[in-house]
Amino acid sequence: MNRTTRRRLIAAAMTVVAVATGTTACSSGSGSTSTDGADRGTYTIWDPYPQFDKSSAWAKLLDDCGTTAGVKIKRTAFDTSDLTNKALLAAQQDNSADVLIVDNPVVSTLAEAGVLTTTDDNKLDTSKADPNLLAAGQAGGKTYGTPIGANTLALYYNKEVLKEAGVDIVSVKDWTSLTAALTKIEKAGKKGITFSAIGTEEGSFQFLPWFWGSGAQLTDIASGEAVSALSLWKGWLDKGYAPNSVINNTQTTSWQEFASGDYAFAENGTWQLAGAEKIGFDYGVIPVPAASGGNAAAPTGGEFVTVPVQGDTGRYATTQKLVSCLTSTENLLATDTTLSYVAPTAEVQDKQVATNAKLKPWVDAVKAAKGRTSDDLGTKYPKISEQLWKAVQSALSGSASPKDALSSAQSAVK
Repeated sequence: MNRTTRRRLIAAAMTVVAVATGTTACSSGSGSTSTDGADRGTYTIWDPYPQFDKSSAWAKLLDDCGTTAGVKIKRTAFDTSDLTNKALLAAQQDNSADVLIVDNPVVSTLAEAGVLTTTDDNKLDTSKADPNLLAAGQAGGKTYGTPIGANTLALYYNKEVLKEAGVDIVSVKDWTSLTAALTKIEKAGKKGITFSAIGTEEGSFQFLPWFWGSGAQLTDIASGEAVSALSLWKGWLDKGYAPNSVINNTQTTSWQEFASGDYAFAENGTWQLAGAEKIGFDYGVIPVPAASGGNAAAPTGGEFVTVPVQGDTGRYATTQKLVSCLTSTENLLATDTTLSYVAPTAEVQDKQVATNAKLKPWVDAVKAAKGRTSDDLGTKYPKISEQLWKAVQSALSGSASPKDALSSAQSAVK
């Protein structure tokens, strides 16, 4: 790809990503430089973890990997939404970071814009990564990075509420048995299930396990299977098994409802594990069940470690050492524990479960999980997702039937 074509693709990508106000040009840091101004001894790493300052274990790991590779590290942390904008702008200015850690749905956007190198180019070894997680960073038969870890969704449950309602969690294996459990819970005077169906990506994210669990595909969001998934949610609201508040719930407010102790179930993610230990009642976790049994595919969250295109291709060899260090078995265990992520490799997953048995259902959920941009959807996913959450909103609010809402959504996607 020549430079002119690449810049045109980047400019096109920037038109569909809202550029943050006050965006400034990005510098490559300080240190000894060559005559062309490139800093040979300092490598830049951009990540979406502003919660970790320079004294954190994460920042120290970056520095340690730099030391091992014989270079200094200049790290910059951005909010997740801002990082994409900054990465596109920097690439347009031929000033990309050496290592870019981005939310997995963003990988396809950056790859399509010509911002990222492939693993064939940069020689990253992705052989140990679980294929379903690696798929989120693949497009057109090429791989554009390696996952640093994953989070996903599952069902938290309140053991006391289930006990009082006479529900054995072992009996919850599919949609029929889950709905039967909610019926018993409601008859016992308890509250059933809460989740997030807000009209944003969070709403799509939470609907996808049920959507995929029905057998539906994102290439046809008006299929009979898709209608059955949305009808399931609508039926729960109509019968009082789920509150009307789900229409406006974020994943945070949904969690707050569950943390009150009133609800039997809540769909939420691994990121709530620390809070779950403080909620004051005994809880458990099961993967979201598929319609006919087994674990539904839930969408994966988490980031990919990627290598942006550089004018000086001689930097790739050192960058490869940095990425290999960050994603080594030893370092993944520490990093994913810090981030409350499930590791992307079976070897590290086993170590996580050995250390904390409560992670077992989350590992199971991640093994069944699926990237939102998988199936080679790439940059088509955001448009599909927007129509999906609009359909969910229409159906749950009663302004359209699940079938009509999804049919309208599919027409809008086309």
